[in-house]
Amino acid sequence: MPVILTTRALSDRFTQARQQKPLSWQISPFNPVYRRSKYGKGNCFLVALVCCLGTPTIKITEEYYMAWFLICVGILLSGYFTYGKFVEKVFGPMPERPTPATTSADGVDYVPMSNKKIYLIQLLNIAGLGPIFGPILGALYGPVAMLWIVIGCIFAGAVHDYFSGMLSVRSNGGSVPNVVGEQLGVIARHFMNIFAVILLLLVGIVFVLGPAKLLANLADMGVTFWVAVIFAYYIIATIVPIDKIIGRFYPFFGALLLFMSIGLVIGLAVSDHSFYSQGLNFADNLHPTDLPLWPLLFITIACGAVSGFHATQSPLMARCMQNESAGRFIFYGAMIGEGVIALIWCTLGLSFYDNTEALNATLASGGPAAVVHEVSTSLLGSVGGVLAVLGVIVLPITSGDTAFRSARLIVADFLKLPQQVMSRRLLIAVPMFIIGFIVSKAEFGVIWRYFGWANQTTAMIMLWAAAAYLAKEGKLHWICTIPAAFMTAVTITYLANATIGFNLPMQISTVLGIGATVVALVAFLWKFKAASRVSLQTDL
Repeated sequence: MPVILTTRALSDRFTQARQQKPLSWQISPFNPVYRRSKYGKGNCFLVALVCCLGTPTIKITEEYYMAWFLICVGILLSGYFTYGKFVEKVFGPMPERPTPATTSADGVDYVPMSNKKIYLIQLLNIAGLGPIFGPILGALYGPVAMLWIVIGCIFAGAVHDYFSGMLSVRSNGGSVPNVVGEQLGVIARHFMNIFAVILLLLVGIVFVLGPAKLLANLADMGVTFWVAVIFAYYIIATIVPIDKIIGRFYPFFGALLLFMSIGLVIGLAVSDHSFYSQGLNFADNLHPTDLPLWPLLFITIACGAVSGFHATQSPLMARCMQNESAGRFIFYGAMIGEGVIALIWCTLGLSFYDNTEALNATLASGGPAAVVHEVSTSLLGSVGGVLAVLGVIVLPITSGDTAFRSARLIVADFLKLPQQVMSRRLLIAVPMFIIGFIVSKAEFGVIWRYFGWANQTTAMIMLWAAAAYLAKEGKLHWICTIPAAFMTAVTITYLANATIGFNLPMQISTVLGIGATVVALVAFLWKFKAASRVSLQTDL
């Protein structure tokens, strides 16, 4: 007669077994089989199932902790082939429709490129410091951060990126203010013109200071020197045609990124460090200073889950894409790739250090850059560590240059100033870099907090714009409306509670966040009430 174990009984069995000797099951990406233990074959599958559901009390062996990481990566990849396909079907790409790369080719910003090259550029554009620094900071909250990365990436971030890119294609390569304005009105357009430029300046500054600190750790020349060097590169990359630097050198940077990501996971697997040193406890907030998980986790981990910065980058590649059918691969797929990077660094933060207190101590001494340097050099040695750190440096630099490029294009669109002539590009770019250099002298932590809120607020607005488009078209808008409503609650609650905002108590802030979300949702449904009744069956 089979024995049915409760979750608590199963946990007790594993606790007892771990005290006696390690379990004998072995799971790896190269040998996905196991040796039967005394607890039976059926219980093995039950353990795997319960682990996937996130039960916080189970004690499992190192192989199963590694399997959890692989399961998360597998879920992200399967999300691309399943939910991504569903989102694509709802939108309805038209392969026969001409794209801006052919109808508006100018040899500077509208330049046709291959899908593989565009995908790689899109991934490097969006994967700045966010999917590294954010997950490292998010790891302080414990394994629950991984759940947000997986769920947020599939159902919010990748959806956001797909629509920001495809709506730009439909808007002749229009920047995010134009896309938002077409769906939400003139007031929203003007607001986003200002807000997006501010966000992009913050992004550019953050993505200067981060790599400058990492380079200063590798070569003792001082942060100020490296800031100047990076700004000089940004000026060049912002004004030259997109295929001269960005399109030519990014494949090499992509190889460096690939080495960094895979190399660090393998390094962790063969090291003395255990995967998830504090276990897979999803129920508790493990932050060493007791910072609240809501809403901070959803602000801290932006890139890798959902990020409004991506809405400013997608139009760059929308101007180079030659067929609408490539949208899922380029936009949705690049976000899934960034989610994998975020998972890797969240896992490293939860595994390399014995507990969140130890991780926090390293962060206190040198910030996320110190964690990157320590983890990379420890797991891959001096040479491999330097290459891994260079891979991390590449990410923000390849996002920072396109951030300033996007800001230039947004300002140019607003001023209706064509950008074929170099002097007109310099007219916009030079003042932006002067402002950026001045702001870069401010305290990094303050800049990062403003960037975090502005980033997620942009994502929220873009999701509402995408929902409005679907509602107008009589399509299933809920795939965008639900994440838009969630991000509304997150951003309003954070603004009300944070010291950079109104500094209100968390309870009051949460009420305000939920209240604002309800008002926004009711207003949206009222405006698009006819379309909101369209069912999934009718849509498909």
